[in-house]
Amino acid sequence: MKRSAFRLLGFAALASSSLLLAACDKSNDPQSTADAAVSAEDQSLAEDENATVADLVDAGSPSDAAVNGSPAAEPADLGRVGGSCVTRTYDAATRTLTLDFGTTNCVGPNGVARRGKIVAVFSGPYRQAGSTVTITLVNYFRNDNQHTGTRTITNLGQGSWSLDVQNASITTSAGTHSWASQRVYTRTAGFGTRTIADDEYSVTGQTSGTNRKGVSYTATVQQPLIKKFQAGCARTFVAGTVKVLTSREKELLLNYDPTGTQACDNIATITVNGTTRTIRVGGRL
Repeated sequence: MKRSAFRLLGFAALASSSLLLAACDKSNDPQSTADAAVSAEDQSLAEDENATVADLVDAGSPSDAAVNGSPAAEPADLGRVGGSCVTRTYDAATRTLTLDFGTTNCVGPNGVARRGKIVAVFSGPYRQAGSTVTITLVNYFRNDNQHTGTRTITNLGQGSWSLDVQNASITTSAGTHSWASQRVYTRTAGFGTRTIADDEYSVTGQTSGTNRKGVSYTATVQQPLIKKFQAGCARTFVAGTVKVLTSREKELLLNYDPTGTQACDNIATITVNGTTRTIRVGGRL
């Protein structure tokens, strides 16, 4: 049987004289470069967790939306994405799926600790083109950092979907990152099976927000982000680039595949003014 929907599954001044340009040029300002790096790291983590939340909802979705307590369509996928920590309930009367990680940290796949609830409300048969799922996070934490916001998934047909995120934030000890984003996930593999293990997606879209240092930014996908669900790959994107532009006039390129091999790791690079350094996506958050 073909599983066809909700599969899973981050900135310009002009002057008239050379003197003013020299005075305002921030291309070599270390603080401006650091701000851009923080923006890239923040939006990358946000998109990673956005995808994971959508994966969890997809994996926990009911096999029959009309039946109260209907089991997950593919129970093995929920364990693959959420581990043994999550308790799943489904209320057919309100079409509400609740994934509860409990009130204390539970370490799941990839060493990520979660607690709190993910609540998803389905508009109708979720594999039907045009149907939607609205997701809210209730006291939800990843590695002790609180995540908030509303996420709406819309089935675009042919296994593809859009993800709209509004009023989202991640609160950390270093500050709060807030943002909104729009993404389109186009499925490129895994059409013929129910499991998400063989799924692949090409992701496009943009994000705007304020990083945890209080600097606003926009982030636009330049080369489509590649999401794979094979073992070891699902924790982040394996390829693609994102251009980040901050309000402090700094532009940065985030590259998820610096080796050009689509390796299943969380290694990425950020490049500013021709200088490149390596980061680990979500390594600290």
